[in-house]
Amino acid sequence: MRASPLAFWRVVLIAAMMLVCLSPATARADSVARGRVLVRNAEVVITMDPRLGKGPLGIIDKGDVLFEDERIVEVGKGISPRGARVLDATGKIVMPGFVDTHTHLWQSMIRGCGTDTDLNGWLTQCMLAVGQKMNAEQTYNAVRLSTADVISTGVTTVTDWSHSFNTNFVDGNIRALIDSGLRFVYAYAFDFNRETDIRRVKREIIDRNPRARLQLASHPVPENVPAMQRMVQVADELHVDINTHLLENIADRQADQIRSLEQAGALKSTLMVNHAIHLTDSEIALLARRGVRIAHCPLSNMRLASGIIRMPELVNAHIKIGLGLDGGTNDTSDMFNLMRAAVGLQRAKFLKATATPTVAEVLRMATMGGAEVLGMQNEIGSLTPGKKADLIVIDPHAINFAPKVDWLAQIVFNGQPRNVEYVVVHGRFLKVAGRLVNVWEDGLVNAAEKSREELN
Repeated sequence: MRASPLAFWRVVLIAAMMLVCLSPATARADSVARGRVLVRNAEVVITMDPRLGKGPLGIIDKGDVLFEDERIVEVGKGISPRGARVLDATGKIVMPGFVDTHTHLWQSMIRGCGTDTDLNGWLTQCMLAVGQKMNAEQTYNAVRLSTADVISTGVTTVTDWSHSFNTNFVDGNIRALIDSGLRFVYAYAFDFNRETDIRRVKREIIDRNPRARLQLASHPVPENVPAMQRMVQVADELHVDINTHLLENIADRQADQIRSLEQAGALKSTLMVNHAIHLTDSEIALLARRGVRIAHCPLSNMRLASGIIRMPELVNAHIKIGLGLDGGTNDTSDMFNLMRAAVGLQRAKFLKATATPTVAEVLRMATMGGAEVLGMQNEIGSLTPGKKADLIVIDPHAINFAPKVDWLAQIVFNGQPRNVEYVVVHGRFLKVAGRLVNVWEDGLVNAAEKSREELN
C-alpha cells in the first residue's frame, strides 16, 4: 500500500529530528534518503530556462518538477508520479536555489565588527585580528554556523573565498562545507608554501565529492605577481578557475591591480573577480574581451562605503555577473535583501525605476547568472532536465508576502528567509517545512559563542 504524501513528509521530518537528537554535532545532510520525488502543482514554477516556459525566466503556471536522486528528470504540467514520493506545492513558488558567487564563511566570527570603518580599516581591525588565530575547531564552528544560515535563505551553492590561513584552518573549513550538504566552490588562497596542500585538497577531498569544486585565489597587487604567476600555472594544470578581489575600494586604483593581473597571466576566461567597482571604460572593455566574470556584492559594498558597481556598462559589455553575500562585511545571509540592494543601488544612482537590474534580471543573477559566473551553467542555475536537483520552494502565504499581486516582484521586494519552506541540494532535502534538516541550531550557536570567547 502506497503511503500518502503527508505521511512521507512526516517521516522525513521525524527522521531528520532523530538524527539531530542522536548526533547534533556530526549529523550530515547526506544521511537524508533520496529517491524519486515529484514537486507537484506549484502555483508558479520559475525554471530560468526560456525553452521550458513563458518569457525570459521560463515560467510555468500550475507546474510540476520531477527529480530522481541528484538530477532533475522532468518539468512541466500534469507529470505522473510513477512511483515518486509527492510534495504538494499547491499555492507555492518553485525555483532554482540561489547561487552565492562570493563569500567568506568563516567571518561569522566577526559579525558586527568595524561598522564605522571602510574596507582597509575593517581588514586590520576585524579580519586579520581574528582570522589568523583560528584553529580547525574554531574554523569549523564558524563555517558551520554560516552554512546553516545561508541554507535558511535558499542558497544551494556557495563560493567560499577562504583565506586558508593554515592547513588546520583549511581542514576545518572544508569539513564544515561537506557536513552542510551545500554545493560549494572552495577558493583556496594561494601561497608558494601551500602548493602541496592545494594538491592534497584537490585529490583527496574535492575530486571525491560531487558537490565540490576548487578555485585558486589571490589578491592582485604588484608584490603578489610572482605568486600569482605560479598560481595561474597550478590552476591550469589542475583545470580549475582563479578568483581575485578587484578594485573594491577607491584606494585600489593606486595599486595597479589590472596591470598585476595582466603580468601574472591571469586576465583570461578562467578568471572571476569580486566587486570590480572602480573600473574605467577601457578596463571594462578589457575584461569583456578576456571573458572575465564578476561577483557583485552590493550589501558589503554599501557597508564598507566602497561604492556602486557600474552595472549598466558591465551588462552592455556582456560580462557575466552573479551576486555575492561576502561574509562578515554583509552581516546577513539574506539573498532576498541582497537582490533588493542590487536593484535599489542602481535606481538610487540613476534616479530611474527601470534601471538595470530589473526584477527579472536580478532573479536571474541570483540563480542562472551565478551559475554562469562559476562556469557551472550546465549543472545548476535552472530547472532544466538533466541538471542537478538544486531547488527551493517558497511559501508566499505569509504576513510579509501576501496578498498576491506580482509574485516575481514580491520575491525580490518582500521575500525573507522565513518564506523558504524547502531547500533541495543534489536531490537531498536540507530544509523541510521551514526547518533545517540535521541541524541543531542551539548547538551551532553555542559552539560559535565558545569559539569567539576563545579568540577574544
